[in-house]
Amino acid sequence: MDLEASLLFRLDPDKAAEMYKTVGRDYESVAVEPQIRSAIREITASYDAKALYSSEREKVAHEILAFFAKLTQARGIVAEAVLLRKVGLPTIVANAIQEKLKREQEAEQMKFVLQKEQQEAERKRIEAQGIADFQRIVASGISSQLLEWKGIEATEKLALSANSKIVVIGNPKSGLPIILGGAEK
Repeated sequence: MDLEASLLFRLDPDKAAEMYKTVGRDYESVAVEPQIRSAIREITASYDAKALYSSEREKVAHEILAFFAKLTQARGIVAEAVLLRKVGLPTIVANAIQEKLKREQEAEQMKFVLQKEQQEAERKRIEAQGIADFQRIVASGISSQLLEWKGIEATEKLALSANSKIVVIGNPKSGLPIILGGAEK
């Protein structure tokens, strides 16, 4: 894995002279670079590669900063920030991480779709219950006398219409007429 990082640091003014005497002007390559590399290796080794691509990236940077500060504070190096700029993973690993993230998003989307479908099924159950209640109420109000009355009204309207027809009164089952023919004029 390739990782580009930047370190913001400064020398403690009270220890700067001692740093120049013991390490020299090239203190960055002697005291800073090896320690920041060590801190990066130490901290990133305890994380999955996915952490550098996710919201944990900032946490990793803070841990690197703290570890580096612990290593260099006695020498007078004051660490201010570690910035993780570029994470380069092997193509196969990067693709695997991207694929895993994609699958996780698809799983979340499927959960949403299932929840929506469950809500729709519940809505349909409520609607069906309402229709059943309506039918039960209407059915309880319909009696054989009401049906006969409606049949008589329909027969009267039919008899008054201008259509030619033959009406036979006295159907044995209901007493309502049997209508034969019915060709319109």
